[in-house]
Amino acid sequence: MSSADRPVPRGLPFVVLGVGLLAISFGAILARYAQAAQIPSLAVAAWRLGLAALLVTPLVLLPWLGRAGALRRQGAGPLLTRRQLGLALAAGLCLAAHFGTWISSLEYTSVASSASLVTTNPLWIGIASFLLFREVPNRFLLAGIALSLLGSLLIFVSDSQQAGSGANPMLGNGLAIVGSWCFSAYLMIGRRLRASLSLTLYIWLAYGIAALFLFGATAALDQPVLDFSSLGWLALIGMALGPQLVGHTSYNWALKHVSPAFVAVVTLGEPVGCALMAYLFFGETLAPLQAVGFGLLLVGIYLAARSER
Repeated sequence: MSSADRPVPRGLPFVVLGVGLLAISFGAILARYAQAAQIPSLAVAAWRLGLAALLVTPLVLLPWLGRAGALRRQGAGPLLTRRQLGLALAAGLCLAAHFGTWISSLEYTSVASSASLVTTNPLWIGIASFLLFREVPNRFLLAGIALSLLGSLLIFVSDSQQAGSGANPMLGNGLAIVGSWCFSAYLMIGRRLRASLSLTLYIWLAYGIAALFLFGATAALDQPVLDFSSLGWLALIGMALGPQLVGHTSYNWALKHVSPAFVAVVTLGEPVGCALMAYLFFGETLAPLQAVGFGLLLVGIYLAARSER
């Protein structure tokens, strides 16, 4: 049995997801810094994924080339099947659409509303899993989804009642919801692709393909991709190292050990993390209704964790 096939300790996926959630909570804060440095949203998304893929390349390319040479000498088929390549392209496209729409939403609505709406993944994954695969979630997961979504709704309502909620909250909130749909599709595709690919190869393909789509979109719109300030580059590098490599890679690793629905529920903790980061960096405090919503999110995540074997 290879090391990749050995069972992991029971609690390890939950620890990894917790670390990933902490890292990913910096994403909206760093994106706001990058936008403040006049970096277009699509370029922010492209560099976040592109730098992450570039940093992973040495860990993937040399072992991959060696294995490909060995397979050729043995007369075996290609290293990636057509199905795997097709799934990787689909995953990369969904990931590009997720980051492109979500980071763009931060231009128009508040961090709290954007983070709450973009993390409504469990609702869409639950519906899609039932319609496509007839998968019926158990009562703990259903309760976790319900409480988490209620918490997200309370955060959104509280934020909409406060001044300074953004230049165009309706557009921003719509973009965040579209981002949630795209991330849900990415998780479901990734669950199947991760069953046959190593973690490093999978994230290299997904992040790299997504970055290529986003750089293409940036070039098509004739937006700048290089002429940024030092502060802007620091924000981009921070997004690639923290939220992307640590955060999203933790989620991708966990996809081989827990369900996409549970990973999606864990992402609902992102608004809590964003609120804590906003308090630490900007001194923003929580309104009472927001605090209740965050509490419901945490209870929902706990119930979803109980649903996992």
